[in-house]
Amino acid sequence: MLSSIDISKLKDVLTYSAQAPLIFSSGLFLWLFAAFIIIYYLLRKQQTGRLIFVVLFSYYFYYKSSGLYFWLLALVTTSDFCIGYAMEQIGHKRTYRTLLVTLSICINLGLLTYFKYTNFFGEIFSNLIGGNFQPKDIFLPVGISFFTFQSLSYTIDIYRGEIKPLHNLLDYAFYVSFFPQLVAGPIVRAKDFIPQIRKKPVVTDKMIGTALFLIAGGLFKKAVISDYISINFVDRVFDSPTLFSGVENLLATYGYALQIYCDFSGYSDMAIGIALLLGFHFNINFNNPYKSVSVTDFWHRWHISLSTWMRDYVYISLGGNRKGKIRQYINLLLTMFLCGLWHGASWNFILWGSMHGVALAVNKVWKSIIGRDGKHRTVSASVQKGTTTHINNSNIQPVSRLRRFINIFLTFNFVCFCWIFFRAHDMHTAFTILDRIFTAFHAAILPQLIVGYWKVMVLILLGYALHYIPDRLTDKLQARFTATPLWFKALVMIVIIYIVIQTKSSQIQPFIYFQF
Repeated sequence: MLSSIDISKLKDVLTYSAQAPLIFSSGLFLWLFAAFIIIYYLLRKQQTGRLIFVVLFSYYFYYKSSGLYFWLLALVTTSDFCIGYAMEQIGHKRTYRTLLVTLSICINLGLLTYFKYTNFFGEIFSNLIGGNFQPKDIFLPVGISFFTFQSLSYTIDIYRGEIKPLHNLLDYAFYVSFFPQLVAGPIVRAKDFIPQIRKKPVVTDKMIGTALFLIAGGLFKKAVISDYISINFVDRVFDSPTLFSGVENLLATYGYALQIYCDFSGYSDMAIGIALLLGFHFNINFNNPYKSVSVTDFWHRWHISLSTWMRDYVYISLGGNRKGKIRQYINLLLTMFLCGLWHGASWNFILWGSMHGVALAVNKVWKSIIGRDGKHRTVSASVQKGTTTHINNSNIQPVSRLRRFINIFLTFNFVCFCWIFFRAHDMHTAFTILDRIFTAFHAAILPQLIVGYWKVMVLILLGYALHYIPDRLTDKLQARFTATPLWFKALVMIVIIYIVIQTKSSQIQPFIYFQF
């Protein structure tokens, strides 16, 4: 009897379950990572053995997230490695190099289109010809949008002459499959990551402190704030907006803005922290996006790895700002249209991206009319040597506090307005939410709402308070945490894990960006 129970538990650990994907905030991952890191450090002097071990664990991690579809990861890895190598062998023959990079684009985007957009485009085509489209049962592999974009950037960079191709398939498999960022980013560039692969892992005390600070903070944001307000308030309203008043719909919108930020930035923080524990440095992916003073500033701070990818491989490829103002605005619209489509096969996502594209173009027009009112802080950061941010403050001109507050307020509310279309199941639901906000607000029930959902409201207030505290205080807190002894860091992690256990639901809540 005992052996059958043990075998059953072992089977649950080793096999894929659609109801229990392996995620950073799960207890299973905590135990697996503890075992993984022990073996990893035992292999730190055996370079090839260490790389093989990490690749095998990464493929197991992906299998636990998407089942047998790990073959897609292997296909993308093998094809782009061979294409990159072939481009080096043919030298500067531009025609052949163009054919090869086109082949890479077709393979990556072809896989992405089939698994993610077949039903969407099929339904559009069927409607155009008056047919009756029957959706196909196509499974969407977790993280396919991320690893195809990451691998595609490698071949494009080789084509542009910005990097040299790898000659070892193991190294490339390590780069594409590295588990901390495999299923939900950040999208790591080859030129940033590949030079780190063959280096002996060096993890300083400062790096450990920074990593644990990021992991603890990310775990709290995801598993406590995001999951709790989602299950207990946000999902209920967005699933049935007509059952709630306008004020509840509005608070759910602000709640979702916090939920998606805590969910995705929490994942990114944990990914960066886990990679740092292994001796690898990732660029930061979020920089307090709701402090943005414009939509342009927002995209300098939100999902930075994707926004810079879209800039470098879509916007610049379309011509960027090199062909006049009108063409620049069109390029912005097209880039954000594709950014919306990247997020999902739905008109909601397309509208969301297009609204941001229009806002970016309007922001450019406004600045060209009134002149630049000061260059706001932009991120040029990476988690190097145990630090999390390095902000370039050059050429910043003072902006009045009132004007800055107004800019932040307007930008935040525009972003929240767009989140309604991003989160809603369909257009009808989105417009129903807006209708409830503007026609059935009923502000008088607000005190009753706060009492009924006081735990949710406390977490929402806490989440926004943590987000809006000055950067210098966050940096000071991180520095002090990093300087504390290891036993204190371990105690903090235990407390965070205890809080997560007390607040988590019975079902695993996957990260929002797993669906993309």
